[in-house]
Amino acid sequence: MADLTCDVLVAGAGPTGLMLANWLVKLGVDVIVVDSKDGPTRESRALVVQARSLEIYDQLGLGDLVLSAAQRADAVAPGFLDRVYGRVPLGRLGEGVTPYPYIQILEQSRNEEILYENLQKLGVDVRWETPITAVVQTDYGVEAKAGNDTVRARFCVGCDGSNSPVRRARRIDFEGITNPHRFYVIDALATAGMVEGAINVRPGTDDFLLGFPMRGRGTWRLIGLVRDSDGDGTLTEDDVRPRLRRFAVTYDKSRWFATYRVHHRIAAQFRDGPFFLAGDAAHVHSPVGGQGMNTGLQDAHNLAFKLADVVHGRRRDGWLDRYEAERRPVAKRLVGTTDRIFGAITSQSPVSRALRRAVVPLAAPLGVRVLPLTRGGSRLFQYVSQTRIHYGMTPGAGGGRRDAVVGRRLPWAGDNFAALRSLQWQIHAYGGVAATDAPDLGVSVHIFPAAPQTPLRPGNLYLVRPDGFVAAQALPADAAQEFGHLMHA
Repeated sequence: MADLTCDVLVAGAGPTGLMLANWLVKLGVDVIVVDSKDGPTRESRALVVQARSLEIYDQLGLGDLVLSAAQRADAVAPGFLDRVYGRVPLGRLGEGVTPYPYIQILEQSRNEEILYENLQKLGVDVRWETPITAVVQTDYGVEAKAGNDTVRARFCVGCDGSNSPVRRARRIDFEGITNPHRFYVIDALATAGMVEGAINVRPGTDDFLLGFPMRGRGTWRLIGLVRDSDGDGTLTEDDVRPRLRRFAVTYDKSRWFATYRVHHRIAAQFRDGPFFLAGDAAHVHSPVGGQGMNTGLQDAHNLAFKLADVVHGRRRDGWLDRYEAERRPVAKRLVGTTDRIFGAITSQSPVSRALRRAVVPLAAPLGVRVLPLTRGGSRLFQYVSQTRIHYGMTPGAGGGRRDAVVGRRLPWAGDNFAALRSLQWQIHAYGGVAATDAPDLGVSVHIFPAAPQTPLRPGNLYLVRPDGFVAAQALPADAAQEFGHLMHA
């Protein structure tokens, strides 16, 4: 037994907890990470790494490592049952938006492995087989019973999954529903009938199939509905194979098979005093869009620099309220959207089945032709890749017209993302301004050429947060007051 102290106790060493710990350590915050498991995840349902998450990995210096480990999907292939309507090229949709205009397929276990190894290189290890059995708020912050030890910390972040002990200990409601259907996930080998190099999306009249290409020829992650077709009271691969044949898909054997239910839930609060929730502890939803793990990684990204600002005395405690104000609306919108889409795909009502049979075969071929040629296609890519997220940058913000730059992740201008690897507040300008025009606020100033293909305007200064979001925009004469106020609130 030991008494331990730290700035931040991270409960859970999944992708969210490990991303949070990596960021906090890089930002000079003293961290303890605990997890009840005996080691990193070996099997996982999460699979997709979106462009925004790759940008975060790049900030940590891990972008190339993730890309080398991943399998690139450069298109989406829509279909209906055994019909395929072509390919929608992702690179074309994401052109000019991000340095990563594709979807990368990398299972959760490999994401965890990369983050865990990097955390160890930074000098911090995970305390495995160390469940949190009690947490209480104290005058100092938090006291937790972790395994046989007592941990005292200023803050505690529950990254401990959908059954989060931290959330339950704080009696925070987890509001939402559970889909009535049961789903399967298969890592299938020697698979035939899929469009290569693309994410296959095939609804049916009373079924659906999602297919994600994985490393290894003929290796695919398959997801769909499963029912006890042989009536033996158990759900096995024998119940799935006949359903796959309806999509003209076959496979030899599986590396992994599991069944599960889909939940659509969101925590009533993301902050309760010194306690925070992130990842699946804060929100869970369907695999539609492949955004679950990515949203958790971005929760961690958002929260880490705020905690570091407060721990290091640059900000007052109220600054941490911005985490819930920024991230809960994102999660709420995502849970609601995936719930509606998943409901439309899986509903067994006669009307829904008839609509799928009538609409999908007409709409999908049209989308294949039109999306790559329209602004709507680029906008859809931005939503799915999570590069279009917007935060209100002032208290109570959210109404009115949203700014094209402020409150959004910094637009990519070809070479400006390298500056974000410092993980620090900084000032940017894109043409028409010299470094001497920027106020001396104790942060780095980066001057770039004009970027006419972006909404970044010459003659302006932009205050960029450590998470890459633009906090404010001002003319040089006004920047000292505008930026100084925001940096020291």
